[in-house]
Amino acid sequence: MQKLELISFKLCPFVQRAVIVLRHKNIDFDVTYIDLQNKPEWFLKLSPTGRTPVLKVGDEVLFESAVIVEYLDEVTPPSLHPADPLIKAQNRAWMEFMGEIQRRIHGLYTASEESVFEQHRVAILGDLARLEAVYRGGTFFNGEEFNLIDAVMAPLCLRLELLREFTGMGLLENCPRLQQWSAVLLEMEAVRLSVVPEFPGLFRGMIERMGGVMAARLTAG
Repeated sequence: MQKLELISFKLCPFVQRAVIVLRHKNIDFDVTYIDLQNKPEWFLKLSPTGRTPVLKVGDEVLFESAVIVEYLDEVTPPSLHPADPLIKAQNRAWMEFMGEIQRRIHGLYTASEESVFEQHRVAILGDLARLEAVYRGGTFFNGEEFNLIDAVMAPLCLRLELLREFTGMGLLENCPRLQQWSAVLLEMEAVRLSVVPEFPGLFRGMIERMGGVMAARLTAG
């Protein structure tokens, strides 16, 4: 296999998906982190959208996180997708839905007014309730096998857990099945090693710098 290099920033939830897949499959790769506020010119030449993550495969480049994780899964068998075409398609749809939840959570970080913050919070609770309703049960989303949809959910679970720890806001408190799923995912070695060791502190610092409603809710420590 050609050399794989992921390029992103340390707090990116979307590169974390790819790292989880690679670690779960024991595939060698490198990660290069950039300053999101001061993107180097060489990175902008690689990424047409200017967004992270980017994957270098030898001298070739892929961008957009969904494309990257699908490529990585396809070239490193066995696939982490379910074999059934309908279930696979349903999983992909819910993976997109999880991306929308992640974007709503970013809205929590940036909200400077209580009304906007509450609008995002209520929307997230509704989204999580929908996920709770379709969760297939078992250890993972589809049962007892770890699939790509689990890798996509894990970064979301990590951020929800840190928000609970830092602000006391339990967005999963009415979703017992998602709570159980989250606990399993966050204990997996591939998930624990998918972020830098200093991730919790960086995450908290990001919220503090936003200076919005969420920052005001941070507990001491």
